[in-house]
Amino acid sequence: MDIDDILTFVEVADAGGVSAAARRLGVSKSIVSRRLLRLEEDLGAQLLMRTTRGAALTEAGSIFRDHAGRIRTEIEAAKETIRPVGDLRGRLRIAMPLSFGPTHFAPVIADMARRHPQLHVHAVFSDRIVDLVTGGFDCAIRVGYLPDSELVARRVGPIYGSLVASPDYIREHGLPRRPDDITAHQALMQGTETWQFMDGDTIVTVNPQGRFKADSATALAAAAAAGLGIAWLPNCIVHDYVASGALLPIMTDHPPPAAGAYVVRPPGRHPGRKVQVLADLMTVLFAEDPQFGAIDFVSKV
Repeated sequence: MDIDDILTFVEVADAGGVSAAARRLGVSKSIVSRRLLRLEEDLGAQLLMRTTRGAALTEAGSIFRDHAGRIRTEIEAAKETIRPVGDLRGRLRIAMPLSFGPTHFAPVIADMARRHPQLHVHAVFSDRIVDLVTGGFDCAIRVGYLPDSELVARRVGPIYGSLVASPDYIREHGLPRRPDDITAHQALMQGTETWQFMDGDTIVTVNPQGRFKADSATALAAAAAAGLGIAWLPNCIVHDYVASGALLPIMTDHPPPAAGAYVVRPPGRHPGRKVQVLADLMTVLFAEDPQFGAIDFVSKV
């Protein structure tokens, strides 16, 4: 069984088709097809079903993809182990949030790719939590309060947030002064989450209610600026809105406790140098970018 055939199959499985995988690998579609055919003959099983949209994994293909993905990870880890310095090589598949990944995190990824010409970066932007193992991701950047999981996480910086509302909303509905007041207001939320605020040294938890929900912090900021309600959002999202006066920080005597930004990776894997370098760059970003700081917003209301 040829290792190139195995690695090619993983690319086809992740890309969703022969054409996309051929572009990723920089080879012709005929070469990819030959490798797949040879692998299926060696295994005595059909791994892919060709469709009009590309290719779909069979049950055998899905099982083999998990094992083949681990083989690729171990090969790349072995290469990094014997080549601990110099340019990064191979592929870095990373998931990051859509809300501010393209604006705040993407420049870091681009700079990393610029510094390492042999590195192939595949970035996926989504505010949904993706499965790193089944998705074939090397790591992800996640923000907020990280739930308990088997993932290996490295905290790269704090995420500070603020409760905000538009001047029009405040004029019409008034201001919440304390955490208990929030339930009387329209809250803009991602789902059915709880909100936390500091009351001196104590963390107070409230269950907000509202009619507008979105899985994007950017969309919630736009809704807040339109006067639909109050929102609890990261400072880096509302920074420009507050600077322009479109949103005002409210209930500043009870700020949300700082959350965190993390680089997470699947468990049981060698901590590849690519992921370590990314985490180092992200740490620098959070230390130097003022939009990630605990901005001392001055309320105008």
